Amino acid sequence: MAETLLTIRELTKFFPGIKALDNVHLTVRTGEVHALIGENGAGKSTLVKILTGVYFPTGGTITMEGRELNFKNAIDAQQAGIVAIHQEASMFLELSVTENIYMGHHLRHPKTKRLDWKGMRERTGELLKQLELAIDPDTLVKNLSVAQRHMVEIAKALSLNAKVVIMDEPTSALTTREVEDLYRIVRQLRKEGKAIIFISHKFEEIFEICDYYTVLRDGQYIGEGKVADTSTDEIINMMIGRNIDHMFPKKDPNIGDEILAVENLSQLGAFQNVSFSLHKGEILGFFGLVGAGRTEVMRTIFGIDKRNGGSITIDGKPYAPKGPHDAMAQGIGFVPEDRQRQGVILSMSIGKNITMPQLSSLCHFGITNAKRELEVTKTYGEKMEIRAAGWHVDADTLSGGNQQKVVLAKWIGTNPRILILDEPTKGIDVATKAAVHEFVSQMAGEGIAVILISSELPEILGMSDRVVVMHEGDVTAVFDRKEMNQEQIMRAALGETKEALHG
Repeated sequence: MAETLLTIRELTKFFPGIKALDNVHLTVRTGEVHALIGENGAGKSTLVKILTGVYFPTGGTITMEGRELNFKNAIDAQQAGIVAIHQEASMFLELSVTENIYMGHHLRHPKTKRLDWKGMRERTGELLKQLELAIDPDTLVKNLSVAQRHMVEIAKALSLNAKVVIMDEPTSALTTREVEDLYRIVRQLRKEGKAIIFISHKFEEIFEICDYYTVLRDGQYIGEGKVADTSTDEIINMMIGRNIDHMFPKKDPNIGDEILAVENLSQLGAFQNVSFSLHKGEILGFFGLVGAGRTEVMRTIFGIDKRNGGSITIDGKPYAPKGPHDAMAQGIGFVPEDRQRQGVILSMSIGKNITMPQLSSLCHFGITNAKRELEVTKTYGEKMEIRAAGWHVDADTLSGGNQQKVVLAKWIGTNPRILILDEPTKGIDVATKAAVHEFVSQMAGEGIAVILISSELPEILGMSDRVVVMHEGDVTAVFDRKEMNQEQIMRAALGETKEALHG
């Protein structure tokens, strides 16, 4: 049996009005991939921040190789051998791979004490070769893909002689092939005796790559065990304290008149000749692999990007948005894929975020009606069941799932006629996913036309009335609910046209 490397006992963390962690336990062994599981708000992020020296615990102990740890800052954690690779890679885009890997712990000549750039480049090359990555050490990080940036962060962890590597949702923006590359590296690190704490909401990943698991719920330790000895249903029950019987609560549609028609829409270098229609009360799924052009089409409809050709009509009338304000005037709401950069302003309160699209109606002579602003916030915040200490707290204090609920609440408050949802359940837990699906069905039931972009086939199959499939900027197929299946949709996403599929 592997040796115990990291032990957490009775860990607690209090914030004003919130008990983020309450008597949490965790045991991680050498050469082990340990899944840390819990829905958004379960305490995973707080635990990671304590392990990496960002937060100080209120109580409890952390020991590593039998020695009790008390970090004063993040540098202490790194020196102890604990490094985190976050969902959103925190790198200096204008600097090289070498500069990023050795940022904060440069190598110096033993005699001159000057920076040893040659040595750092050589060592970076060795680390990249060790991970079987064909990346030049002098490449600027801005020229790397999202997957390559994650790999560079793993190389940085190795440069720090990390013993415990924390991976927080590392596959959220990766293609299938890139995920396989990540798995290969994780297995390699495990073989070298590293301990990996793997945080993911995707159960297929947990069962594919993890050896052990620990479940948190509402900041408390719920249980642990071997992944091979459990099941998805058992873990879900531990996560939320109940079974989820209806992950995709699809209601019988009451589809009305056509509200949006897109004809031969094109944007140079992104997509070409895209045509589809959308009806009131319909959930229209959009599926495609990375680079298919789905998001770019929606950005054009919302007025963020300009089209080079084609036409759009709403209620049969020509629609040519000059910006998002024109889209909002037509009753279009857009929940973007990147909630942290485009969906919420992290440094602003929940209330300010929710009411932002409605400021013109809440202001009088440039002064916001605070009472009315709070009423709107409460109405839609409670409707989305946002969990927070108060409407005044900043969005960056919320879990990923609650941040997504803030974005949804913001757009519900505009009373949209058309709601575009780009990967609305990306990176959120199973319970919040079910809540979002319920919300989508409810919106469609009220007559709102919904466009649902998703890279998860079960979500597309479970929620859509029709599905538009794209490949490299082209629409390759449109399926009705009765005729769509996983194989047909995936083949269309790989470039086969509908005629070829049926042929």
